[in-house]
Amino acid sequence: MNRYAVIILIALLLDYLIGLITDYLNLRNQTSKPPAEFADLIDEKEYRKNRDYLRVNTIFGQWESLFSLVITLLFWFLGGFDLLDKWSLAQSDGGRLVSGLIFIGVLLLARSLLSTPFSTYSTFVIEERFGFNKTTWKTFIIDRIKVILLSLVLGTPLLAGIIWFFQSAGDLAWLYAWLATAFFTLSIQLIAPTWIMPLFNKFSPLPEGELKDKLLAYGGQVDFPLTNVFVVDGSKRSGKGNAFFTGFGKRRRVALFDTLIKQHTVPELLAVLAHEIGHYKKKHIIKMTTISIIHQGIIFFLMGWFLKQPELYQAFYMDNASIAAGLIFFSMLFTPVEMILNPLLQALSRRHEFQADKFAAETTGKPEIMVNALKKLAHDNLANLTPHPLYVFMHYSHPPLLARINALRKSSS
Repeated sequence: MNRYAVIILIALLLDYLIGLITDYLNLRNQTSKPPAEFADLIDEKEYRKNRDYLRVNTIFGQWESLFSLVITLLFWFLGGFDLLDKWSLAQSDGGRLVSGLIFIGVLLLARSLLSTPFSTYSTFVIEERFGFNKTTWKTFIIDRIKVILLSLVLGTPLLAGIIWFFQSAGDLAWLYAWLATAFFTLSIQLIAPTWIMPLFNKFSPLPEGELKDKLLAYGGQVDFPLTNVFVVDGSKRSGKGNAFFTGFGKRRRVALFDTLIKQHTVPELLAVLAHEIGHYKKKHIIKMTTISIIHQGIIFFLMGWFLKQPELYQAFYMDNASIAAGLIFFSMLFTPVEMILNPLLQALSRRHEFQADKFAAETTGKPEIMVNALKKLAHDNLANLTPHPLYVFMHYSHPPLLARINALRKSSS
């Protein structure tokens, strides 16, 4: 084992171990009774259902992580990467670009197939048991086929470009690969609302009525023209409610799940939409996209150096330095850095959520309505009401519910 193999192995095991520790602490942090804030909404019997949902999903996630780790290590130490590289090269008559696409394509397809039993169990057993699943087998299968086809159509040209740059563009390959990926990222942001998302869900214009009137009036109040508010048929797949904002400029969309509309009052829905508009007004999407692109640039810069190191390939028992294989190996080598960066990005995301909440409270003038909406969402989605602080730090992109409620009330006092 060379130094790269040792670093990657330790990183994989440490990542798994940290996951186990945070899961354990999160489960131990559960209380026998719901927090006092929810005493009027959730009784002890209902709260047991919250805890059961968390426990079942946590244990299931641990088994899935263990399976993934074992498969990765077996494939690595049994020389699977080298065998796949040689097979891919044979299929492409020695062409390194085509063989690279085959190499990564087979790995991604294998990962998709291996994850399918877990996705199936999660959807049709766990989510079904707790009353959330609305997905039919037909929808489930078609969704997975669409994801594979989209990956081929959109991902193949980008991946081919990255491989070609690192094979042919010399020392500036990382820069060209970064620029191509940044362009791809921005393009997806633009086309996703009108071309990609409708492949999976139906987006219907919000119908005439009290809700639309209230939302339009609010949009005028905060100088945010609401010409693209849509109802998403989320009930096609799940009973959980949600809302989101996506896109830029004329292609931006505010989407409310039909389940959310069914479960909340008009004032609560207005508060939820105000939160989503808050993200736009505070430029959170632009900020996170910019950070993502800078993050990509750092990755490609480091990648440009590590792909030239023979030891990286030797760590995986490779006879040849395949660029496509190197991309996979570098992503594994980068794991320790991601373990540091991800919590920092999550912390920034949580800060953005607080800011969007505050915007909603200030512009509607009714923070308690937002509190009620959040509490209903937590109740209906069986949210974890008492997550462990370390688990929040490592995994949460949104603040814990009680922290959001306290911040909302503090901002209005």
